[in-house]
Amino acid sequence: MKIKNGFVKKDVAGMHIVVGADSSSDFDGIITLNDTGAFMFDLLISGISEKELADRLVDEYEVEREIAEADTVAFIKKLDDAGLLEKE
Repeated sequence: MKIKNGFVKKDVAGMHIVVGADSSSDFDGIITLNDTGAFMFDLLISGISEKELADRLVDEYEVEREIAEADTVAFIKKLDDAGLLEKE
């Protein structure tokens, strides 16, 4: 899965925000990400599986596998609910 074209992450005043970069999207809001969310968003830009995303969280943040998997599922759900994901 990956982030749909037309969405970008910008760093503004120390905050990570996601906005729609074109008018073809129904999304007209702003999503604020913490550092972990920004890390995951960046990985999703080029496309990555849910399992690979959890693996990268384990490697990067040295968290337990169960926590990484739960965080991955929750993050993907939020992005999907907002219409930001395209599933391959």
